[in-house]
Amino acid sequence: MALYRYEAVAASGKLLTGEMAAESRAALIAELHRQGHVPIRADQAAGRRLPRIFTADLLKPRARSLRQLLALTEQLATLLQAGLALDRALDIAKQILTRPIDRDVIQAVLDRIRAGSTLADAMAAQEGFFPRYYVGMVRAGEAGASLDGALRKIADYLRRSLSVAEETKSALIYPALVVVTGMGTVAMLLGSVVPQFRPMLEQSGNALPLAAQAVLIVSDLVNGYGLGALVVLGVLLLAARQALARPNGRLWRDGLLLRLPRIGAIVTRLEIGRFALTLGTLLENGMSPLAALQIARESVGNRAIAAALEPLGPSLKAGRRLAEAIAAVRYVPSLAVQLVRAGEEAGRLEDMLVKVAEIFDEEARRSITRLLAVLIPAITIVLGIVVAAIVGSLLTAILSVYDIAG
Repeated sequence: MALYRYEAVAASGKLLTGEMAAESRAALIAELHRQGHVPIRADQAAGRRLPRIFTADLLKPRARSLRQLLALTEQLATLLQAGLALDRALDIAKQILTRPIDRDVIQAVLDRIRAGSTLADAMAAQEGFFPRYYVGMVRAGEAGASLDGALRKIADYLRRSLSVAEETKSALIYPALVVVTGMGTVAMLLGSVVPQFRPMLEQSGNALPLAAQAVLIVSDLVNGYGLGALVVLGVLLLAARQALARPNGRLWRDGLLLRLPRIGAIVTRLEIGRFALTLGTLLENGMSPLAALQIARESVGNRAIAAALEPLGPSLKAGRRLAEAIAAVRYVPSLAVQLVRAGEEAGRLEDMLVKVAEIFDEEARRSITRLLAVLIPAITIVLGIVVAAIVGSLLTAILSVYDIAG
């Protein structure tokens, strides 16, 4: 008998975690199924581990890029659709991965499958590599004997997510360059240019304009404490990062993000779209509504939205319809509620959930484009005003000195 740690979704939709002794991993999974649970992860307990604060950074290299995961998923779906056996398809698909550590992960999945594991269980054992919604969709596809179709849907979702991410990153390159260039210009003015005019301005013996005095004070602060301020700022940023990585800190950060003008609406649409797509795909592949709801909620990256979606499970268990339940969720837009209600009435809930995801992804993409179109000129104008204020203050002071001398 060995001790295993596991995660599973109960029939009520609640996420269960714990430890259980079993003859093998397969026996543990069979026991969880017998109890009416849907296993998500099951790993052998290997003694006490180091605290997560010491191991988190060491485990970070296991993270894979979204592009690599998309390529792997598409290749695997194509090979399975062509009729290849799962182990052979995995063996071929892993060759497209560029990093040896990624290929090692897929080899570990392949080894578990050859030992009798399902693909979903083998992927769930590779902690941190496959997202939970990915494993949940694969499990639903295996249960419905449509693994290649489930992988196709996962690939479509990953492709849309990658498209939005890359468009946003590409659009942010120019604003980032403008900000860096502007900040560098301001730092150069305050650190090098302004000090050269100080002797001339001080020799006049008269009171300088308030704007010029302010510029000189800021210049003194930059030259005297600039390096120390950068060090302190770096320490504060690291401390803030650690604090926001904690559950309460992350919940506060995600809630604040949703309250930001324009940005909050974009994040809400992206997250609700991901939730709807995951839920629709899981239901389409035959997973029970409560189990699918729990896995779909786990796919939501924003903790504030995930917490708001938590009452959906008990509501469905109490007999309420999904549209009625999500109408009470604070962050779900009314359009999503209307489409879900129409899908339930027409008996096409799964299709409507996928449609919600498509609509919200497109709306988020348009909103990001509009926001960036406004952001670039705004940044340019603000930096221009700052530089003009510094230069104008110096010129005003210099002209006043010459007027006095004249």
